[in-house]
Amino acid sequence: MHLIQRMKIWKELRDLETRAREEPSPSTFVDLGQVYINLEMHDKAQRVAEDGLALFPKSTELRQLVDCAHRGAGRQRIAELRAKLTRSPSPKTFRELAQLLVDLGDSAGLQSICQEWSVRFPGDAGAWLVIGQMRLVNFYRDLAAREGAEAVRCLEQAVRMDANDAKARKLLGEVLYRIGAVRKSQEHLTTLQEFDPNDAEVAALLQHVSGLADSGGDVAALLADVESQGCLLHPPLAAALPRGPQEDSIALVREGLAQVATIPGVRKATFIQGSRALVKGAIRDGRDPFLRVVRVVAKAAHRFTRRLDIGSANKTVLEGDFGRICICVYGEALAGAQCDANADLDRVLAELQEIVAGALHLVGGNEA
Repeated sequence: MHLIQRMKIWKELRDLETRAREEPSPSTFVDLGQVYINLEMHDKAQRVAEDGLALFPKSTELRQLVDCAHRGAGRQRIAELRAKLTRSPSPKTFRELAQLLVDLGDSAGLQSICQEWSVRFPGDAGAWLVIGQMRLVNFYRDLAAREGAEAVRCLEQAVRMDANDAKARKLLGEVLYRIGAVRKSQEHLTTLQEFDPNDAEVAALLQHVSGLADSGGDVAALLADVESQGCLLHPPLAAALPRGPQEDSIALVREGLAQVATIPGVRKATFIQGSRALVKGAIRDGRDPFLRVVRVVAKAAHRFTRRLDIGSANKTVLEGDFGRICICVYGEALAGAQCDANADLDRVLAELQEIVAGALHLVGGNEA
C-alpha cells in the first residue's frame, strides 16, 4: 500500500473514531469496524461492534460486523496454527486449530485437519470429539437426522477410545436425552457423576433427565422423528432451571405478536425458541400444523442454503392453499405468521424481524 493511501486510511479512521464518540449511530460503528477489518485489525473491529451493540442492540448490521470481525480474527489465528503444525505438530495444536474451525463452521477444513490429526496421533480421541462437536452443532441448528447420527457415532467413538473423556460423555448424554433416549443418556451421565461426585452441574443434569420419559433406545428412529417434527423431544436443562425476571422481554415479544396479529390478513403468529413457543391466534397446542410448518421450513431453508454455501435463510415466505406463511429467523430464535393472500407481506416480515431481533437474549417462552 502506498504511503498516501495509508495516510488517507488513517485520516478516515480518526474521523470515524471521533464521529463514533460524538455522534454515535449504527452506520458509523459499522464504517469504523470495516476500516479496522480492511487494516486486518480484527480484534479492534470486534470491540467497536460490541460497543455499538451496547448502544444499538437491535442493529442487524452490527451483529453481522461482530460475526465478520470474529471470523477474520479466527482466520488469522488459523494461519498461525497451520504454520506451527508444519514446524512441530502436536495434539494440542491440532485441538486448538480444530476448535477454531468448529467455531467458524468450516466443515471441509475440519474434516481435513481431523484426518491428518488421526493419522499422526492415532491414539488421541480428540479428533473424534471435535468432529462430534461439529456434527452436533449442525444437528441442533438444522435438526437433520443424518447429522445427529454422525454426531452420536463420533462421540461414542471418542468415549470408546477414552472412557474418561468427560466432555464427550456429557455431549453424548445431552443429545441422547434431548431426542428421547433417556435411559441411554442416564448411563453416560451416571458414569460422568462417578468421575466427580461433587460436580453440581452434572448432578443437576442427571436429576433433570431422571424426570423425563424414555422413548426407547433406537437412536436412528428417534432422530428421524425429530427431523419429521422439526423439534427436539425434551428441553435443555437451562429451560427447566429457575430463571431471573424476564417479564419485560416476554412482554415485548407478546406485544410484537399482538402487533403482527393486528395487520389485516394475518390469522395467527408465533415466536419459537427451541421446543417452546409464544403464540397469538387459533393454535390448539404444540403439535399445531402451523407451528410444525414454521419449525420445519425454517430448518430446511437453513440446511439448503448452508449446504450450497450461499449464506443463510433469514426470511422465507411459503405459499399454498392455506395462504402464505412468513418466517423470520436469526440464530436460535424464529417468528412466523400465517396470512391471507392479500396481506402486506413486507410489513409482516418487518414486524417479525423486529420481534426476533429484540428477543435474541430470551432463553425461552411459554410452552405452546
